[in-house]
Amino acid sequence: MKNHVLKFTTGITAGLALLSCNNQSLSEKNSKVPETSAKSPNIVYILADDLGYGDVGYNGQQKFNTPNIDKLAQKGMIFTQHYSGSTVCAPSRSTLMTGLHTGHTPIRGNKEVLPEGQWPLPDSSYTLAEMLKDVNYVTGAFGKWGLGYPASEGDPNNQGFDEFYGYNCQRFGHHYYPDFLRHNQDKIILEENAKGKRNVYGPNLIHEQALKFMEANKDTSFFMFYPTIIPHAELFAPEEYMEMFRGKFLPEKEFKGAEYGDEGFRIRAYGSQPESHAAFAAMVTVLDDHVGEIVKKLEELDIADNTLIIFTSDNGPHIEGGADPDYFNSNAQFKGYKRDLYEGGIRVPMIAYWPGTIEGGTETNHISAFWDVMPTIAEIVETKYPENIDGISFAPTLLGKEGQKEHEYLYWEFESLNGRKAIRKGKWKAVKYDILKNPDTPLQLFNLEVDPSEENDIAEQHPEVVSELNELMKSVRTESETFPFK
Repeated sequence: MKNHVLKFTTGITAGLALLSCNNQSLSEKNSKVPETSAKSPNIVYILADDLGYGDVGYNGQQKFNTPNIDKLAQKGMIFTQHYSGSTVCAPSRSTLMTGLHTGHTPIRGNKEVLPEGQWPLPDSSYTLAEMLKDVNYVTGAFGKWGLGYPASEGDPNNQGFDEFYGYNCQRFGHHYYPDFLRHNQDKIILEENAKGKRNVYGPNLIHEQALKFMEANKDTSFFMFYPTIIPHAELFAPEEYMEMFRGKFLPEKEFKGAEYGDEGFRIRAYGSQPESHAAFAAMVTVLDDHVGEIVKKLEELDIADNTLIIFTSDNGPHIEGGADPDYFNSNAQFKGYKRDLYEGGIRVPMIAYWPGTIEGGTETNHISAFWDVMPTIAEIVETKYPENIDGISFAPTLLGKEGQKEHEYLYWEFESLNGRKAIRKGKWKAVKYDILKNPDTPLQLFNLEVDPSEENDIAEQHPEVVSELNELMKSVRTESETFPFK
């Protein structure tokens, strides 16, 4: 049982007493929390994996269709300036769960643990799932975790989730026909996929369990975190989906990867794919169908009007395993890919859909990020959250109310690839690369209002802005012993 020492603020009255501070232990947690009423809304948070800003129809995808995702966009609210928590998987999820950006959140990189799992989110963290459990929500996570190896303090069952089904480990989550999945503390062996066979598609199994979770909890308030692995890493889709696109994207791109018997098969190495273009389109179509089935299930259960759905992606598109984001214009007009801190690595599609509550067919340019989700949901369900997080609720924007607060800045850091940092303040975006190699590496500066593609570095023309953002980069973070950035 966790024993948090936290200072809380209520979601409905919180102001800007949210920014900075890396430690969520300030004062004794209020032992009295509000009871969840029968009308408390369900929360469904769908997190695609490495889906680019331009990989969905409503953002301009031309080579294949995403009708179910587009329908959410048409009937919900589109966020045009929403940012992921990081440019890779684990830290992005950490910011979402803790409400802290990567200068403060506990998990700031993809630190591996062998034989299975990643560096655990510490027991001292107070997560989005725990916040909702404290007001009697039933919580479930279905997909890829990546925030703590099985039975560790970071295990989803130890971080507020009543039920988990999927891949605990990101490395194993590279693979679509896994040898096993995890259901809470049980290891579910998939004999159908033994010895390199491809009979049971992992995302479909996970999806089935997610639908069952909603059905089982239709009479209470639930939080369903749905971090699908699609379209990350190796490019595989069921044959009926491959048939829809085979031969349509010629010349095909062939990827020669691992086969059964090779070192790293279904552990690290990606599987071979001779039809990478068709496979990618097929995978996003699977994702789109899953989104449609989630909405349909909510409607069948007659709880759609009492459910907030958020759809987004954990970072920009990847370039591994045969992926070809340039062919699909996955980044739209943005520069960079996964692992970049340019817009293409961190600006992601985002839709909020809540029939009868969020005005349909709307669009907002409110600047937001993953660490805003915790205070937003807290405000919606009228509960408490830690005062010292970095997030600002965007509930006023969702609900069409006055008083939407704006960020002074957004900040990212990435300790891999010689160290990278980025900060956005209003129209200004600053990016620094190779910091660990050269601490005095020059800062690149872009005006996103006129140059969203970050084509023109204007640092020399604005030395005062460069100086301000350089200092801000230093002051808005704290050092991590686990993920040092010195």
